[in-house]
Amino acid sequence: MSEFLSKALLDDMERARRSANRKRTHMTVCAGGQEFTILRYWNTGFALDAADAPGLRGLVDVYSGAKHLCQALVVTSSEEQGERVYEVKRSTPAQNTAPAADFVRDRPEPAGLLPRH
Repeated sequence: MSEFLSKALLDDMERARRSANRKRTHMTVCAGGQEFTILRYWNTGFALDAADAPGLRGLVDVYSGAKHLCQALVVTSSEEQGERVYEVKRSTPAQNTAPAADFVRDRPEPAGLLPRH
């Protein structure tokens, strides 16, 4: 099919495909105060658009919409077909609970309240 289409048309089609992928995804990665849209995500890595993706390295935060999914350690990256593919060495799921208190509480908190009748 590519021998029948001009180079300009193929480039436009590729740009439209990347734009559609960017609009379809809801996952983002935050690093250094900047936020980037994730095009593809899997257990051992993720891919960003090569045009606006920096050379990320170190700890990054991965979000699905507004929900914090995990903190990941990015170790390497490579560029493939207009995408910058990052490899994740370790991923720690985000906690929704507060950490344990490192002090003794004066009085214990009630485990539950009885309703009035």
